[in-house]
Amino acid sequence: MAEDEIEARSRGKVTLHDVAREAGVSKSTVSRMLDERLPQADSPKLRRVQEVARRLGYIRDLSAANLRRGSTGMIGVIVPRLTDTVMAMFYEAISLAAAQQGRFAIVATTDDNPEASRKAAEALIRRGVDGLVMTTAREDDPFAEELRARGVPIVHALRHNGSSAASVGDDQLGGYLATRHLLDLGHRRIGIIAGPVYASSSRGRLDGYRQALTEAGIAEDPRYIVASTFSIESGETAARELLALDQPPTAIFAINDNTAIGSMSAIAQAGLSVPGDISLVGYNDIPIVSRLPVPLTTVRVPFDRIAEVALHLLFDDEHSQEIRRITPSLIPRKSTAPLA
Repeated sequence: MAEDEIEARSRGKVTLHDVAREAGVSKSTVSRMLDERLPQADSPKLRRVQEVARRLGYIRDLSAANLRRGSTGMIGVIVPRLTDTVMAMFYEAISLAAAQQGRFAIVATTDDNPEASRKAAEALIRRGVDGLVMTTAREDDPFAEELRARGVPIVHALRHNGSSAASVGDDQLGGYLATRHLLDLGHRRIGIIAGPVYASSSRGRLDGYRQALTEAGIAEDPRYIVASTFSIESGETAARELLALDQPPTAIFAINDNTAIGSMSAIAQAGLSVPGDISLVGYNDIPIVSRLPVPLTTVRVPFDRIAEVALHLLFDDEHSQEIRRITPSLIPRKSTAPLA
């Protein structure tokens, strides 16, 4: 009898051997049939094993299984929140990419709080994940380096910390495309709802905005740059601030589609229209924005490609500090129009 089974018996713990003996099958059959990662064809034997395991109160020892295999086939994914459509879309993309590799992605949410991200990562590591995909990177947070020093495979996605492997959209290019589109329509007073400064995605899109203005020979006006979070509510608040200026912008580039939707609300409450009074561009191309009463011009991010590259980098030691930037594209719709 294996040492782990002797120890388990001494603690009164139900073992694979107990289930196998009661069900009248081999221990390896029980192990295979109770492994939730493996596809199971319904059969009387499977139902008998599952019923015996439930009746005896068998609990699979994940840590022992992990040690035996050296891998769980599980990937931990850490996101700020799944109520954010972008994060839900990315998690679906990473889950699909993982499944194509025979892996399974499990998610933890943190409300974009660094301490909560640490706790989530540690919980997933204890669970035995083979690596972590984190969308909560901050430039001033050393946690990723701490994990790498411990030998934990980790990759950032959507945002980066500047020093660890990451798969992200080319945010500077995206910000440039959005602003260039508005400039090409004749707009010169272009406001930006700029997002939080701790996120590389926000900073990159702001850099692209500035690049486009510089190319057009337009001096940057700090009054037209308003910080926000990534929420609808913050977009509404930021848009109100822009509309209250003595010379409000004729166009707004919102850092993501949520803040663009909030901006639409503020514009309507001010008695103005999109695009009649103000042109509006969002970012990410979440599904709802093409179906709004005024379909939103936005920058499309290829989440599926970002997910594929993230998983490639996760276990590629040769590129442990590489930041891969995936090209976005502008999707013009009815929320933007030439300056009257």
